[in-house]
Amino acid sequence: MIRVLLVDDHPVVREGLRGILGTEDGIDVVGEAGSATEAVAVARAYAPDVVLMDLRMPDGDGVQATRDLLARDPECRVVVLTTYENDADILRAVEAGATGYLLKDAGRAELAGAIRAAARGETVLAPAVAARLVSRMRSPVGLTPREIEVLRLVGAGRTNAEIGRELFVSEATVKTHLLRTFEKLGVSDRTAAVTAALQRGILPPY
Repeated sequence: MIRVLLVDDHPVVREGLRGILGTEDGIDVVGEAGSATEAVAVARAYAPDVVLMDLRMPDGDGVQATRDLLARDPECRVVVLTTYENDADILRAVEAGATGYLLKDAGRAELAGAIRAAARGETVLAPAVAARLVSRMRSPVGLTPREIEVLRLVGAGRTNAEIGRELFVSEATVKTHLLRTFEKLGVSDRTAAVTAALQRGILPPY
C-alpha cells in the first residue's frame, strides 16, 4: 500500500484528489496539509511514501517544503502538482529533490500512475514539462561575457557593491546583469544561478 500525503492550500482540491485516489487499488491517502509548515508536520506524523505537493501556498512555497521534507526523510518521494509550468518553477522543484512534476489538469490514470512510479523511485514528468526541460537543455543559455564575469564574482563570494567596484560599473548595473542571468538560467537567486552555471559548464569548477 502506497501511503500518500496531499498538500494544497485549497480544501476543494484536496477533497477532489482524495476522491480520485480513494478508488485506486494500492493507494491510501493518509493525511492532508493546507500549508508548507503543516506539510512538514503532517509528514513527520504519518511518514508518507509519496507527497503530492502544491507550489504556491500562503506561508511559503512547495519547493522549500520539499527540501525540508527530504532533509528529514530522504526516502520520501515528492511529486509537485501545480498549475504552474514556467522554467524557473520546474528547475527549482527538480533541484530541491522532487521526483516528479505534474500539472493539475492530469487525468485520474496519469495521476495514479505517477504516484506508483514515484513510489518505485522513478521520475515522473507531465509531457509539457518534459518538453520544456528537453528544450532548455538543448538551447544555449546565451549569457554575455559580462554576465558570466559577474556570475563568476558572485561565485567567488563578492557582494554586488564589490563586483561593481571591481568591474567599474554601478551596483544597479550589477543587479541588472544578475536579473538577466537569472531569467536566462531559469532561476530566482544568486546561489541557484551559480549552481546552474557550474552544472552547465558555463563557469569552471572552483
